[in-house]
This record gives sequence, structure tokens and C-alpha cells, in this order.
Amino acid sequence: MTPSTEIEEQFTCWFECFSGCGLRYDVDEVVYQCGSCGGLLEVRHDLDALRSISPDNWKKILDSRLGASSGVWSRKEFVFPTISSSQVVSLGEGNSPLLASPRMAEDLGIDEIYIKQCGTSHTGSFKDLGMTVLVSAVNRIRDKVRAVACASTGDTSAALAAYAAAAGIPAIVFLPRDKISLAQLIQPISNGALTLSIDTDFDGCMKIVREITEDRSIYLANSMNSLRIEGQKSISVEIVQQMGWEVPDYVVVPGGNLGNVSAIGSGFLLLKEIGLIDRLPRLVCAQTEQANPFYRAYLDGLEKLAPVTAQTTMATAIQIGNPVSFPKAVRAIESSNGIVAQASESDLANAACHADSYGFFSDPQTGVALAVLKKLIGTGAIEPRSRVVVISTAHGLKFVDFKLKVHEGRVPDTDSSFRNLPVEVPADVDRVRDVINGKLPAT
Repeated sequence: MTPSTEIEEQFTCWFECFSGCGLRYDVDEVVYQCGSCGGLLEVRHDLDALRSISPDNWKKILDSRLGASSGVWSRKEFVFPTISSSQVVSLGEGNSPLLASPRMAEDLGIDEIYIKQCGTSHTGSFKDLGMTVLVSAVNRIRDKVRAVACASTGDTSAALAAYAAAAGIPAIVFLPRDKISLAQLIQPISNGALTLSIDTDFDGCMKIVREITEDRSIYLANSMNSLRIEGQKSISVEIVQQMGWEVPDYVVVPGGNLGNVSAIGSGFLLLKEIGLIDRLPRLVCAQTEQANPFYRAYLDGLEKLAPVTAQTTMATAIQIGNPVSFPKAVRAIESSNGIVAQASESDLANAACHADSYGFFSDPQTGVALAVLKKLIGTGAIEPRSRVVVISTAHGLKFVDFKLKVHEGRVPDTDSSFRNLPVEVPADVDRVRDVINGKLPAT
């Protein structure tokens, strides 16, 4: 086949039971779990059709689309091939930069480190990647749906509210009261979502939204809905494409509800199955000590999940004790010979500040990933001659309170050398000069 931007419509996808029952559902059905065993569903693709195009031609086709407004829909064949362009709801998501930092790599003692800045997306987090797919799917069955709903620790609600507003579909968001940042709370409010502040944690909100969406006219938008995973797996395609179709050695992902590590694992598996890459990177799922059910399961061989009550953490977006996507995350870790590790509160704060000193602006979840990376390098679990990608899940401006708290010294056991509050100086040039000379090294 001659490579081109457009491909003849020959691809298809469907829902299928993840547990292996074999039950299939059309992607237009309002369904989230297997009707036989109750297991999660996943979107499956016709691999034979995808393999009908050679890997070299796929690379030329995808490279020809670089610069498209959406990093998700420029890989439509791998995501949701049957949807028409008129049904797509897009806000320019994806295409986030992959930034190398040779100075940080040298400091950490590894060959290369890259930060995948997913927080540059429209609402400031990677959640946009999945939400464009989910809301687009609802857009084409909107005669069946009167609203879309989610439980959220902040970023999911922002993405749902924005994309639903763009489509003109009512949105309902369930938020744990006083457990998300003000910057996150204002996003769904501004986009007109019905915002319910509930006196519980995320897991409590998730329980309620699952009961509410038993009414099939209210569509569930959490990552339990496998359409979300499809959009988020475009991160994997972007990474290898940005690295010249080479595969990093490790990809470190913060883990809460485990949808993102599942999606990224699924993306790399698909690329390998159709021959675009010849190996998988080792995935590392990073959890906070305060909400670590996946880490505990990893220590026990990933045989089962024992939910925990998530404790207060600065990494509020992953303060989740009963992750819905556990089975899919297990596949991602096991298929890639991956690792699950945890970080303390002081370690995540120090790691975020350390990255900021190289020009980044890290949210606390990314701090968890960076702290776990440093720990694994220190133990030798990640080798010095490694190329590592760290997924930065959200923009640091969503977590200004966290940043200020660290700089004010209100986080115990953090490195005081990172503190950098404004210096109050009189409007006197000599006093200003004295301060500058006192801070800068002598020439």
C-alpha cells in the first residue's frame, strides 16, 4: 500500500471481556463490564487488518501526520477507527513535548532522562487524551444519553467538563470534599458541569457514581470505561515516534486508579504486535506510601488486590485505595517485566523540587514518579546505561498550594536548599545590589 495521510476504511474495533470470557459488544453499546463474569472490558482491534500495512509504511503514514491538531486522532486507526470525523470532539489534545535533560541524567547517574509533559494538554493533564475518545463516542450515541458522569480527584472532572461542554452534553462530576486543589475545582465549575462535592474520598465517590450510572442514560466516564484507555494509549505511540521509533528502556508512570499505566502498557503491546517496535520498555508504576494498594499487591506477586483506605497525601490525584484498573495494570507490569515501587511524602516533594531546578515545573504525582526513579537507580534496579521516560501527568500550576508549601518549609524532612521565596528589599538600588551580590557567586 502506498503510504498517505488517509487510509481506506478497513479497520474495526469492539469491546471484549478482559477476563477471557470471549463476550463481545459493539462500541456503541452502553456497557462497562462483562455481562457473564462481571470483569472489565477492553477495546480490541482487528490486528490482521493493522498488520496488512507494513511497519515501514505505518511509520511513514504516522510521520506524515506530525503537526496535526490532535495527537490522539492523528493515530485514529489505533484508537477508534470506526468513528467519523464529524463525530469527533477534540480540543487539540496530545502532541505533548518529550523533553530531555542531560544535566538531570548526569546528576541521577543514568544515560538519558526524558520528561513526557502531558500537562501541556488543553485542561492541563493527560486525562484529555482519554476524554476526547469517550466524549466523541457519546456524541454519536447522544440520543441514548442525557448526561456523562465521573468520580474524580480533580483532573478527570476538568477534562470531562471541558469536552462535554464542547459537545453540548451535560456533565456531572463527583468530587471528594476538600481533597482537590482549588485550581482543579474551578475547572468543572467554569465549564458548567453539575459539580457535587461529597463528604468522602475518591473511592467513596466512585462507589456512588457506579450506582448512579446503572441508569444507562447517564454515561460513566471513569477509566472503568475502556474507551478512556484507548485515548491514553496514544502516549506510547507519541513516545516512540518522538524518539525516532526507538524504544526507551524504562517508562515511569504515577499510579492511582491505574488507568494510565494500563493504557501505556496496552499502547506498547499494540505497537509490538503489529511490528512497529521489537521490544517493550519496562514499565515502572510509582505509588505514594499513603495510597499503595498496587505496591502491596506487587510484593505479594500481583495475585490479588487488597483495597486500602487511602491516607492523606500531597499527591492528591493518586490518593486512591481501590483502583478500578488493577487487572489491566497487572498485565502491563507482567508483560513488560515491570516494577511497582513507592515513595514517601518528603521524597516526592524533594524530587519535584529537584526536577524544577532543571527547568521543569513538576506536580506532586510526577514527584512520586521521580522519587521512585531515584530510589530504583540507587538500588541498582535501574541500570546506569538506561534511557528513561518519566510521565508528567499534569501541569504544576494545578498544584500551586503544594509548591508553596514546600518552599515555605512546611513539609517535614525536605531539603531546605530548594526553598526559594521572594526576598523583600527596599526600593534602594544599593540595597538591591547588596542582595544580588550576596546571592551570586563572585566573578
